[in-house]
Amino acid sequence: MKTEMYAYLDGRDRVVLPSGTSNFEDAFDRWLDPDKTAIACIDMHRGHIGPEEVLSCPCPRARAKIPAHNMFHRMARAVGIPIIHVQHWQRYGGIDDLNSKQYNRMANWRVLYELYLPPNPMMDQHSWEGTKWLDIMVEEEEGDYYVRTKKRLSAFVPTDFEFLLRQLDIKNLVLTGTMTDACVISTAFDAANRDFRVIVPGDIVAGGSQEAEDAALMVISLHLGLVTDGPALIREWYARKGMTAPLELDGVVKITEASGYLEDAEVFA
Repeated sequence: MKTEMYAYLDGRDRVVLPSGTSNFEDAFDRWLDPDKTAIACIDMHRGHIGPEEVLSCPCPRARAKIPAHNMFHRMARAVGIPIIHVQHWQRYGGIDDLNSKQYNRMANWRVLYELYLPPNPMMDQHSWEGTKWLDIMVEEEEGDYYVRTKKRLSAFVPTDFEFLLRQLDIKNLVLTGTMTDACVISTAFDAANRDFRVIVPGDIVAGGSQEAEDAALMVISLHLGLVTDGPALIREWYARKGMTAPLELDGVVKITEASGYLEDAEVFA
């Protein structure tokens, strides 16, 4: 390790990661190698985080963190880390979910949401191809990659995400985006089960609520990957490249301290 890199255990207790030559210690050094790392930004599109009053599946906590995503991704690109935009993307008309001809038509999340969310007729068209709901709402740059066949919670189902990661020779997968308690944790499980080293900057992802977000990060930290903060990752990656970390991050723990929240979004603690 080039910096005092840390992770949160149980989603709360901050522990400095060991650095050395034992198999255990060396694992963390390899886990944080920027040359073997990619960032998957999950579902940061209009249906979740657009400015409209009515969205197909609103995630206002993630909308507030659009500036945090943009800053983190921008700094990661500067050290050569690829950004992969993963999108829930369904065929127009709903054959992939809502109007499937299967006996158990409709994805589980869609049925369950009817139990506790307000009625939302726009949800029928969530992530339908050809609609505005698939507009990406975070910054995109030439050289970014896209995975546009995600049809359930995990970025691996039923997509070529793993194929792309293998072609890029990626071993360490950083997850940003929404929702921490659904798509992020589902992707973390599938990535860990495929032996990718998972990293989740908890100050950048956003869940359906603070409680759900905390619970998801706790589970990830115990079983699936490193839960840390965006600025800590940036400092370690830049140090590995012999570069000085951006001045905006001086003295900053959570990247939202530097990026702020989106002005028209509901800011939360």
